[in-house]
Amino acid sequence: MTESEADDRDLTHVDESGRAEMVDVGDKPDSRRRAVAEGTIHLQPSTVDAVRANDVSKGDVLATARVGAVDAVKHTWETIPLCHQIPITNVDTEFTVDDSRIVLSVAVETTGKTGCEMEALQGVTTGLNVVLDMVKAAEKDDDGGYPETRIDDVRVVEKTKRQVG
Repeated sequence: MTESEADDRDLTHVDESGRAEMVDVGDKPDSRRRAVAEGTIHLQPSTVDAVRANDVSKGDVLATARVGAVDAVKHTWETIPLCHQIPITNVDTEFTVDDSRIVLSVAVETTGKTGCEMEALQGVTTGLNVVLDMVKAAEKDDDGGYPETRIDDVRVVEKTKRQVG
């Protein structure tokens, strides 16, 4: 077996001929699942100060980003191809505000047949995009660019699964 053939065997979203398909989870037992993802947006210190002081013209940045993150979690199945629609039982968001960055952590919980990592990641990326959208006027340089602004280090930091009962 070639390395390519071995890799293909590990792909769960393709059939034998390589066509994309949704994974059938119908026979899997329900379990309690939790995934936590986090990511960082780097901003100018003056922008972070404005966020901290709730002095951004578009409104409360972190409250709006929290709503955006939760909404994104709930709609992940609509934006990620072949992603199952799952029953979200809880979403927790936590912001850590440092001198020149904001870290967003999104924890998602579900009871069902498939995990919630994609939902946690979707919450983080959308939440951080909301932050950027709300502060971009303050971040813009004289040429209209964002040389100090970046979103990075988005990753799943925790994944748990426990049998129901």
